[in-house]
Amino acid sequence: MQQIYTVQYLRGIAAIAVLVFHVSERHNLGFSVGAAGVDLFFVISGFIMWITTDGTAMTPGHFVQKRVKRVVPLYWVVTFATFAALLVKPAFFFNHDGSLQNLLGSLFFLPHLQDGLHPIVVQGWTLTYEMVFYLVFSLTLFFREHTTRLTLAIGSLCIMCLSSLLLDWPYLRALTSPVILEFAAGLLIGRAFVRGPDCPTWVCIGLAAVALICLAAATAFDADLPRAIRWGVPSALLVLAAVMWERRRNVQPSSMLLFLGNASYSIYLWHVLFGVAIVALLLRSGIPHWAFPPIEVAAALGLSLIAYVYVEKPLGRVINRRFQSRRRDPLATSNA
Repeated sequence: MQQIYTVQYLRGIAAIAVLVFHVSERHNLGFSVGAAGVDLFFVISGFIMWITTDGTAMTPGHFVQKRVKRVVPLYWVVTFATFAALLVKPAFFFNHDGSLQNLLGSLFFLPHLQDGLHPIVVQGWTLTYEMVFYLVFSLTLFFREHTTRLTLAIGSLCIMCLSSLLLDWPYLRALTSPVILEFAAGLLIGRAFVRGPDCPTWVCIGLAAVALICLAAATAFDADLPRAIRWGVPSALLVLAAVMWERRRNVQPSSMLLFLGNASYSIYLWHVLFGVAIVALLLRSGIPHWAFPPIEVAAALGLSLIAYVYVEKPLGRVINRRFQSRRRDPLATSNA
């Protein structure tokens, strides 16, 4: 499948937005709109899952294997690194739950629950929702007809969301939060991208403008709306505008933006741990506190990009070689 550049650009923007949000939160700067980066990721995830499986014969097992290979190894590395730091300096993490029970739960995407999901890697709560979505979506791959698959996927997500209102089980309510509907929005956008009509330039610009206005308004007026509406709707409009604009146009790739998009997972997972370490060093440096936020953003981003090059990419190559060797070795496969 040909790479969709605007999606990669949005992934990079989303990761940096979340990074800046966490820095601003630590220093009480009020950049709440950065939290929308998470919702942008959710919509993009739904979009990518649809366009990479539409018209293919991918099996549920192969789909799950690919997603586990992509998500789990680096997440485990960052989880263990954060757990070690938490044991050494729990105060730096605001006495976050660093119990062995939460470590095990975090590794398998079932972390501690207290007014929300609280894994060892604090922003890792989003990966629990990703895994729920992957599980639901994988089951639709038993069906080849794309309309059936789309209907089942979106219907299942809607039913799950409604079930949280009917069943009084805290963990179920957490796992079936309305944010899972953002994946459904991504699926619909994917369907429109693959099989829908062309979108005029002025419509794409209008959609993007409405999205940005909604984000600005929600921030300016501190709108007390459900997350799926406050951040999810503008995120869906942005993704729709971007991909439909690119579909029939020759977009010249930007190497810098593509690099940030490719590194977005590392930026997302590493930035909190790096940020904590950077603040600890800054507190001993004598640098005035007003200079902390920009230094923290730049340093955390830089270190995350280094981690992408020297941790995520080599780790991915090792994992891929391991799976490829198992496929080539029938004895290993039969003994698995």
